[in-house]
Amino acid sequence: MNKTEFAGLCEKKIVVLDGATGTELQKYGLPKDVCPEKWVYDYPETISEIQKKYVEAGSDIVYACTFGANRAKLSEYGLENDLKNLNIKLIEISKNCSNKNFFVAGDISPTGKFVEPFGDLSFEEAVVIYKEQISSLVEGGVDILAIETMIDIQETRAALIAAKEICDLPVMVTMTFSEDGKTLTGTDPLTALNILQSLGASAFGCNCSTGPEAMIKIIKEIKPYSKIPLIAKPNAGLPVLKNGRTEFNMNSEEFGEYIPAFIDAGINIIGGCCGTTNEFIKQIKKRVEGVKPLKLENQKISSVSSARKTVFFGHNFPLTIIGERINPTGKKELQEELKSNKLNIVRKFASEQLISGAAILDVNAGVPGINEKEKMFEIIRFLSKNFDAPLCIDSSDPEVIETALRLYPGKALINSISAEPHKTEKLLEAASKYGAMFIILPLSGKIVPKSAAERIEIINQIISESKKFGFTNLDYVVDGLVMTISSNPDSALETLKVIEYCSEKLKCNSVLGLSNISFGLPERSYVNSAFLVMAASKGLTMTIANPSDELLIIMKRASDALLMKDKNCGTYISLMNKKKYGREDSVKINDGVLDPCGLVYNSILEGDSDNIESRIDSALKSKSKISPSDLIDKYLIPAITKVGELYDQKKYFLPQLISSAETMKKGFTVLEPYLSKREIETKKITIVMATVKGDIHDIGKNIVCLMLKNYGINVIDLGKDATAEKIIETALNHNADFIGLSALMTTTMPQMKITADLLNQKKSGIKIIIGGAVVTQKYAEEIGVYGYAADAFAAVKLIEPGLLIPKSI
Repeated sequence: MNKTEFAGLCEKKIVVLDGATGTELQKYGLPKDVCPEKWVYDYPETISEIQKKYVEAGSDIVYACTFGANRAKLSEYGLENDLKNLNIKLIEISKNCSNKNFFVAGDISPTGKFVEPFGDLSFEEAVVIYKEQISSLVEGGVDILAIETMIDIQETRAALIAAKEICDLPVMVTMTFSEDGKTLTGTDPLTALNILQSLGASAFGCNCSTGPEAMIKIIKEIKPYSKIPLIAKPNAGLPVLKNGRTEFNMNSEEFGEYIPAFIDAGINIIGGCCGTTNEFIKQIKKRVEGVKPLKLENQKISSVSSARKTVFFGHNFPLTIIGERINPTGKKELQEELKSNKLNIVRKFASEQLISGAAILDVNAGVPGINEKEKMFEIIRFLSKNFDAPLCIDSSDPEVIETALRLYPGKALINSISAEPHKTEKLLEAASKYGAMFIILPLSGKIVPKSAAERIEIINQIISESKKFGFTNLDYVVDGLVMTISSNPDSALETLKVIEYCSEKLKCNSVLGLSNISFGLPERSYVNSAFLVMAASKGLTMTIANPSDELLIIMKRASDALLMKDKNCGTYISLMNKKKYGREDSVKINDGVLDPCGLVYNSILEGDSDNIESRIDSALKSKSKISPSDLIDKYLIPAITKVGELYDQKKYFLPQLISSAETMKKGFTVLEPYLSKREIETKKITIVMATVKGDIHDIGKNIVCLMLKNYGINVIDLGKDATAEKIIETALNHNADFIGLSALMTTTMPQMKITADLLNQKKSGIKIIIGGAVVTQKYAEEIGVYGYAADAFAAVKLIEPGLLIPKSI
């Protein structure tokens, strides 16, 4: 099947997928401690019978049992050398399961590791891992590729890019969203859709984690923005424990009652995940038979995204500011810092610009004497972990831009593409491959075209080239090309003509590098601000500027209000209230000049591990004469507590949480030599962590281990597939205070109860906490354990981090 055929199929009918594989294989005797793919390979009749029932029930597509057949997963069983043979054979089994017409999808799963910039697995290694499997799936003759159950947008990008580089098959992508509507790394469904459909996914949606009701809300939310078919593969409700076995609380008839709501929400492709059977597929088929899906709405809006945030912009939106300051041109201090491999000024500029009103950050790493490509990725990695704003990749070197686009975990904006020979096509090709927007710069050589007519001719030339790659007027932003009026008096008027042409004729976005207009003039802010208002009246949608310019921001907000882009003038009024009555509270300790102790607080809050040591040293030597214990009590502990609050409020996400915790740990290490023996003798809490027997998923458990260690808790990690006996024996031998159990599969959840029952026999006083994607508070209560932790920070709170603070403080 090719992509056109797939799109036609999804337009003609609601496509029915299959149901669960893992919970069904368990019924056929799948042992808990074996590789599922190898077991199915050895007992092919099991999956063949399951999938035959799905096809008979109405499935148009079945997923081959290749979910964990990648090198990272197979190596856990010593089967990595069997990768090709396993994938090809498993595809063959599925293709031969029935004589009816149906399609086979090659199933692709997470590796179990986080990919840079959010984890230790390099992006290119992740791409290679996925290429290995996809090559085998293609050789085996799959009709479609299905990337599913993904929790990390960067790993999802790696899998999708691998697929694009191997073949031209349609690729369905589904991610798993928690109850808060985000993935584990903080990506919301709309942002994931925006990134992945731009990157070339043939269909997008969600699977696992939730039942139908929560998934319907997600489909409704993203439908207006989708250019591609939408997928839903929900669980059969929530898991419950019955007679020592994990079951789901929804039967097929109840499940079927949700299908009309899925149709109304705009679903194109639907099936079932954990706990569903062929009876569930029958219910789906019965309700979608003869029903045509809703047409794609695809609102005409331009957007860019980071891993955790999407920014929309256009003529119906307030003027969007691209912060210009992360650019070493003319900034000697920033140049020297980049040469010395530090990013303190980058952090400062990013933070200041976002607080002042920038929505997007321009990033340039062009400094003579350094490797621009490496430095660009270093900055992107840093900003992606610590800030939510999307990035504008700024370089004169096409290779730097292409490398940055490949590694950036979002949908970027390129600054810029001109009509220079050999560059235009290369950059358009990179933008197309990696799903980026781009700025059109009306230059074709070294001479700057002075008249609007000359610029418009070049703009149309680049647009014509871009159409060959499928770009539309929503995919580019035209730079009006600002030149200073001090040397060319009519330059402002000529630029305004270009902006008006973009707005009226091309119906596209436009941008200005604002500060050029006033070069060589006194009191430049007045000229810049006046020109911004004039350009906004002609249809300007974006500007590259310094948002710290107070007059500029006031004029920008006033223009938004005057042009009816600020509902009820609310944003303007808010700005004036801040100006009159003081700024609103930010996440920082204050917004003025911070004293040394305040800087220590902010280092924890911002996850700034590079500066925590020097700031603690300055605080201890400052006039305040603060003691080490008071610095901990009044600044470090309140800061990490604030981080937890922001995480609970969903203002911070996992990357920020980990960065702050690591900074906190480094701060304690720096202060430890200053504390008295009595202050540091407090017994550390000890916890034994493990993924339960039969479960090989440990990414969530590893994150919890990292967080606990960073909070000073002694962690003994037994890894995955740990027996109850081993867990308890280890806990008793180490005089542990807690046992932490993780399970990601419903089939392994009962091991938690087995461990709890065995521990109760020992009467040790050790407390058990449990967690994992399939685990709930109700389940914790059912099996009688101490508590349930929904995430890493919740685990810290359960273990009472206050006990870690020295008793004298």
